[in-house]
Amino acid sequence: MAAAACGTKAMSFFKRTLVLSPAAAPRGPGAGTAPRGCPLPPTAWPCKDWPRGEGGCGRLWSRLAHSHPHSCSSTSPTAVCLLCPQDSLSSSLKTCYKYLNQTSRSFAAVIEALDGEMRNAVCIFYLVLRALDTLEDDMTISVEKKVPLLHSFHAFLYEPDWRFTESKEKDRQVLEDFPTISLEFRNLAKKYQIVIADICRRMGIGMAEFLDKHVTSEQEWDKVWGRYVKKLGDFAKPENIDLAVQCLNELITNALHHIPDVITYLSRLRNQSVFNFCAIPQVMAIATLAACYNNQQVFKGVVKIRKGQAVTLMMDATNMPAVKAIIYQYMEEIYHRIPSSDPSSIKTRQIISTIRTQNLPNCQLISRSHYSPIYLSFVMLLAALSWQYLSTLSQVTEDYVQTGEH
Repeated sequence: MAAAACGTKAMSFFKRTLVLSPAAAPRGPGAGTAPRGCPLPPTAWPCKDWPRGEGGCGRLWSRLAHSHPHSCSSTSPTAVCLLCPQDSLSSSLKTCYKYLNQTSRSFAAVIEALDGEMRNAVCIFYLVLRALDTLEDDMTISVEKKVPLLHSFHAFLYEPDWRFTESKEKDRQVLEDFPTISLEFRNLAKKYQIVIADICRRMGIGMAEFLDKHVTSEQEWDKVWGRYVKKLGDFAKPENIDLAVQCLNELITNALHHIPDVITYLSRLRNQSVFNFCAIPQVMAIATLAACYNNQQVFKGVVKIRKGQAVTLMMDATNMPAVKAIIYQYMEEIYHRIPSSDPSSIKTRQIISTIRTQNLPNCQLISRSHYSPIYLSFVMLLAALSWQYLSTLSQVTEDYVQTGEH
């Protein structure tokens, strides 16, 4: 029970941290006031006496004050918006957030931390594209049936009763209960509907085009991996492991070329929750690239960043200096693992040098993740023993005083 309570409190603290600005973040007006649409009386507002925009709680009010009515978006007691009760959400919107957490817990964390009406819009946006992607990924559906569905998927957003019940994919609930998602889509402001429907239409067309494309020559295969092996399955053969890793390194090097644009884009964001929403997936992706670089295990099993590492990245990537430090850390990690014999080694060093020039700090990010788990365990044990010792000492002293009085 204690462990469960501890876990709940930790997750609650984690989700609250996602919406708290760093000290240098811009402070908006309205700090110290309740969010619009929050039914709680003024006496129930925690930190209501904090100065405008001061401290974490004051900055939280600065952003919540601009929220759309009924904008809270959690389906559990560990809500990002801790003020508004869950009753402020419609049953269909609660269901959408349930599907969001079921289909992507990592994206759910950053989406639920968005401000105001943006939170619901991005949640529905994600679920619509998740439904589209689920349809495309289902290999049990024939191409003849799938292509027309992909072409028309954006139109289904305006058909209240449309659903698809023939999918065998693990996320099929977003297709089977699509009326719930499309209902909340139609409840969004028109400006959000236009963007979501347009992107859905364009993605559906692109997916259908790929399905209709018949590969007839080697030139139509991907230009990168086609230079290393004849068939994609050849990468799984032990005798091709060196070629597989070389191909992997080239693909990762290509991906690193996007980082300068990522840094430029993030540096222009001013809304804290939007910054978190964009920055956290980026640093997690970069950490994953670092874990995969020159790693044979990619072709033998699953390579993922550790859960503790992911949580630390989510906690740290809330401001631009921290993001730059994180990127610098992983670029150095890759740089020191570049094999001199690798065909793309020169290009890898060049792009990392370019990234270094973007004002990245020549230092490591001071972070909880840099302490060994054994040290953390030791500190926790020491704290527990100290507390036990002080409690015992206090009790003995109290008994001694009482004995002396008698």
